[in-house]
Amino acid sequence: MPPAYQPPASTAPLLEIGNLTISFAGEAGWVPVVRSLSLTVAPGERVALIGESGCGKSMTCLAVGRLPPTDQACLGGRIRFEGASLLDDPAAMARLRGRRFAYVFQDPSASLNPVMRIGDQLSEAMPTGHDDDGTPPVPRHARHQRAMELLARVKLPDPAALLRAYPCELSGGMQQRVMLAMALAGSPRLLIADEPTTALDVTTQAEVLNLIDSLVRENGMSLLLVTHNLGLVAGRCDTLHVLYVGQVVESGPVAAVLRHPAHPYTQGLLRAVPRLSSVGSGELHDIPGTVPPPAQLPPGCTFAPRCPYRDTACDEAPALLPIDAQRHCRCHHPRLRHGVPPAATPPEGQP
Repeated sequence: MPPAYQPPASTAPLLEIGNLTISFAGEAGWVPVVRSLSLTVAPGERVALIGESGCGKSMTCLAVGRLPPTDQACLGGRIRFEGASLLDDPAAMARLRGRRFAYVFQDPSASLNPVMRIGDQLSEAMPTGHDDDGTPPVPRHARHQRAMELLARVKLPDPAALLRAYPCELSGGMQQRVMLAMALAGSPRLLIADEPTTALDVTTQAEVLNLIDSLVRENGMSLLLVTHNLGLVAGRCDTLHVLYVGQVVESGPVAAVLRHPAHPYTQGLLRAVPRLSSVGSGELHDIPGTVPPPAQLPPGCTFAPRCPYRDTACDEAPALLPIDAQRHCRCHHPRLRHGVPPAATPPEGQP
């Protein structure tokens, strides 16, 4: 397991997202998919975004690099990285993206160029010296050796042969390791991993996650990990933000949130994680209902239609308020633990 997070000497956040709103044009006007979301990532900190599909996790990460899936997106609020405003200064964002912060996406086969050799794609990701971001350039004559070093760092065999290969000649796990190597090419301070194991089998998932853990520690990077699986964050991350329909509904240290979840949504996510102890018992918990479309959010508390504890107070939208010195919860009646089994370690059967 990775060592416990040690607070960095500097208290200034590496990444700061404040009141972020992301909206898309709909038939009835602008529809927000992320609503007034705020979070920070400190130097060396490992932060996880958790929630079902459609809750705004990936969209939040894409907004950091101004990479929404359509040019019709409207972004509001602020995103600052190392003090530079990424929303107000496109030149600063373009200079930092891929260098000071880098991405690993969930489907490597869709991220790699199918008609370019692996070596050429790694070479393209290396600093050229034309970007004023403080990253030392890699001379053209040294890029072949640098590419082999990067492939070796992500534990890929025979780097020299892989440089000549095309993505289709690699397995999914090998492709994802290549994506990690490309992310490391610019020596980033922040790695944004958006569901990096979704397309992989369970064994390869564990290998890729362990590799990310070791690379983050060895390089002193920060990590922003997106996943819908709570079993992946225990022991791997320091801070947890639970998202529901574009808002943070609970946040705090990972161990505290998993041991004593306060929001009914977090409790439901924990109950839904399969455990070996429940095999043969017929028990399989889920959260009733589905995530509502952004254009059809219910009034008041957006989770109320699926909540077993709803009452008349839920007719009014709750605010994100502190429940102790380190934790926040968006609920009128936060219920610490409320019979939810503790999950300080990864649930059984999870990588």
